[in-house]
Amino acid sequence: MTLVSDFIAKVQAVHKTGAATEHSYRSAFEALFASLGVTALNEPKRVKCGAPDFIVSQGEIVIGHVEAKDLHIGIRGMKDNNKAQQDRYRAALPNLIYTNGLDWDFYRDGTLTASVTIADFVMGVIPKTDQYEALENLLRDFIAQKPQTITSPRDLAERMAGKANLIKDVLRKTLADDEALQGELMVQYQAFKENLIHDITPEDFSDIYAETIAYGMFAARLHDTTLDTFSRQEALELLPKSNPFLRSLFSYVAGYDLDDRIVWIIDDLARVFQACDVAKLMENFGKLTGQNDPFLHFYETFLAAYNPSKRKARGVWYTPEPVVNFIVRAIDDILQTEFGLPDGLADTSKVTVDWDTGQTDKKGKAVTIKKEVHRVQILDPATGTGTFLAEVIKQIAPKIQGVAPGMWSSYIESDLIPRLHGFELLMASYAMCHMKLDMILTEMGYKPTRNRRASRSN
Repeated sequence: MTLVSDFIAKVQAVHKTGAATEHSYRSAFEALFASLGVTALNEPKRVKCGAPDFIVSQGEIVIGHVEAKDLHIGIRGMKDNNKAQQDRYRAALPNLIYTNGLDWDFYRDGTLTASVTIADFVMGVIPKTDQYEALENLLRDFIAQKPQTITSPRDLAERMAGKANLIKDVLRKTLADDEALQGELMVQYQAFKENLIHDITPEDFSDIYAETIAYGMFAARLHDTTLDTFSRQEALELLPKSNPFLRSLFSYVAGYDLDDRIVWIIDDLARVFQACDVAKLMENFGKLTGQNDPFLHFYETFLAAYNPSKRKARGVWYTPEPVVNFIVRAIDDILQTEFGLPDGLADTSKVTVDWDTGQTDKKGKAVTIKKEVHRVQILDPATGTGTFLAEVIKQIAPKIQGVAPGMWSSYIESDLIPRLHGFELLMASYAMCHMKLDMILTEMGYKPTRNRRASRSN
């Protein structure tokens, strides 16, 4: 018997029991792929939360994925939830098989590349033996596929977006599954809801989580010098310690006890980054538009692929760096010439103000106190990934370092960080802004004298 005829015989035997379900045929699929020298792993708990039915691997290397429907379910012209699931899988999984055991469709990078039918389903399973060889050849081609080279920032953004959408779906289903179990992810959701966004829904939390994981791993890989390796654990090591939200999230993501329902797709995302030299890929990013820093500006490209409606609703349209530079220099000049502050943005003078304590007295009047604050405050009300705040730091640094280089670190903590403020609705932007400012300050020689992080709100 050929490996395909053996598979069909097993399918027929299961179907003839009269009590078969979709899951009853799983052992036949496992045996089929084992006969090809690879492993098709089926984990029901993970599948329930949005993973494809089988992860096909050769040793520890994942080759592709298989979604297996019941015999009577057509895999072509799908509608409703099945169609939505198929779209997510096609966008996220570059080497994918959709099958009901009889019809087989092969997708490469989201495009249908081949189809074959090895049996009809009419009053039972009716084999089409003349198609067995075609399926075997397609399966051997499937397991021989290597990761495709990522050749452009847009290609990377689309691959990241596909993985992020699948991560979001898996997280949402995992939260629903864990609602009564109080799993680790549910604990994180409750803490997030209590401390950051009180009315956040599980779906919105999953969206924020997926987006931040995807872009956080991009940021880590962008600064990775060990190109032959990359993993979720390595991403944690590459992220700065100054961002508590990002560190907490990746401490969970990088953990060896990360929920198996989630780990497979995050490891898939890590393999996407390992397949390319992100820093080299981004060398010419934004040259024509004046958006030369990929860390700051690639987020716009990623969000356009991941969630274009959110990008439009939140106004994620970044100002070209030469324009940002001009605006910041102009403000610095105005402070010097119009407001009589010779140091401009670097000014350290203070004024006394009536500071609202947030309390009221017995008559209901606001209680204020006298407080000394810096005269020049820097606020970006829609800061995104921190383009303007980063440029402000670059503008100030030469003035301080040129006059008193030994005072740079203490100046940052006493006279710079207390004046930098930013507001941002998107959590991934919030996290990346923290990360970017930390990197800029470190590159400029900042050495913390105490535990402090940038003053910023979301």
